[in-house]
Amino acid sequence: MEVRDVELLEKHLPHDENLKALWDEHILFEKQVDKLESKQFLTPQEELSLREIKKQKLDGKTKIQIMLDRYRELEM
Repeated sequence: MEVRDVELLEKHLPHDENLKALWDEHILFEKQVDKLESKQFLTPQEELSLREIKKQKLDGKTKIQIMLDRYRELEM
């Protein structure tokens, strides 16, 4: 994530519950991905879970980016 995005996040997280929820979820998914990817071997179920978590993480990141873009437009 770019520095300007992080700055916008820090600015708006305290008062935007939706953005905070998406960000918290993103961090949770990131930890789950890291945990699974740190294993030497994944079961077929773990591989499926990893793919699904990555999809959810990407979907959430897209939603976060849309919200940040809106905030950026308002600041112009």
